[in-house]
Amino acid sequence: MTVIADLHIHSRYSNATSYQMELPALAEGARRKGIHLLGTGDCTQPDWLGTLSSELAETSDGIYSFDGIAFMVTGEVSLVWKHDGKGRRIHIVLLVPSLDDAVRIHEALSPRGNLVYDGRPMLGLSAPDFCEIVWEQSPDTLLVPAHVWTPWYAVFGAKSGFDSLEECFGNYTDRIVAIETGLSSDPPMNRRVSALDHLRLLSCSDAHSPAKLAREATLFDVQDLCFDAISCALTTGKGYAGTFEFYPQEGKYHYDGHRTCGISWSPDQSNAANDICPVCGKTLTIGVLHRVQDLADRTKPELGGVPYKSLIPLEEIISQALGKGVNTKAVAGVYDSLLNRHGTELDILLERSLDDLTPGTPDRVLEGIDKMRSGDIAIEPGYDGVFGKIEIPFGKQ
Repeated sequence: MTVIADLHIHSRYSNATSYQMELPALAEGARRKGIHLLGTGDCTQPDWLGTLSSELAETSDGIYSFDGIAFMVTGEVSLVWKHDGKGRRIHIVLLVPSLDDAVRIHEALSPRGNLVYDGRPMLGLSAPDFCEIVWEQSPDTLLVPAHVWTPWYAVFGAKSGFDSLEECFGNYTDRIVAIETGLSSDPPMNRRVSALDHLRLLSCSDAHSPAKLAREATLFDVQDLCFDAISCALTTGKGYAGTFEFYPQEGKYHYDGHRTCGISWSPDQSNAANDICPVCGKTLTIGVLHRVQDLADRTKPELGGVPYKSLIPLEEIISQALGKGVNTKAVAGVYDSLLNRHGTELDILLERSLDDLTPGTPDRVLEGIDKMRSGDIAIEPGYDGVFGKIEIPFGKQ
């Protein structure tokens, strides 16, 4: 059974998240995008946990359903503590075996922070202490370091992270079986670091609105859709079949820089300037590519035969093809028409032949899909919180 999963998302109870992030819109968004298994997100937030408990129906062990879409119980927490005299801040994604487990985890964490205020709560716990609390309540929960390379709130982040998983997780390191690569890195970047070879690479959208679902996803090939099958795939690699990736240069922390000063630099440029901004004289925000290069012990990645495919969201392709804004009615009209005629967004981007897509698809949209598939694009890398800009080199009209 092929399962496309997007396991790290947020509900409307997370800060800076759309109020549309409720179960009906999530199910509809997953259906339109082509997601088979969606994370619930925010499983430690009591109001959202109550909604999940009352509105989801369990269809197999650890898998729930709403309006025909499968859900797995997931969440994210922010950990803040001091280690070796330095402030540390990381995010961890929880993949939880059941709603009952989520209730026990919620109850155990409640004394440690405000779980009501934010669906992604901030907890004053070290990573080992957090692991101990969670695994006492739910031994089978998977804890996945989130968007591991981003400057802030990431296990390898330049601002407050570590140089190895062992420094962060201590005696619990062996129980970390996967890491989330984040939007600003992809498998080839991660596979330049041999210390990560034994880990599965999880790709997820980290969506804060339905439109952002499936901008990254993970592919599984399992006999049955249940929590144990997904857990086994991430733990052993059996059933883990690859990822769909954002172009990492489009991620908002790929390059180094200073947003307020308009400085966007490659790692080589930053190194030549000792990481100092030439405008304000302060230290640059060191991006994902720089951190990967700092920790890499290979010049070329070893992918181990696990495939990945790089995507540009369909609405972005249509926007460039039409010369209209992504959020305009013109783009929405073409997008809806394509889905009505040709299936899900991921089908259109990855599976359907151009000949199959030709009926009803504007020529420039077809050209954009073709160029995305071949990698014939130009990208101005993102930096310091600014998303990168993709340009599709269309032919003359």
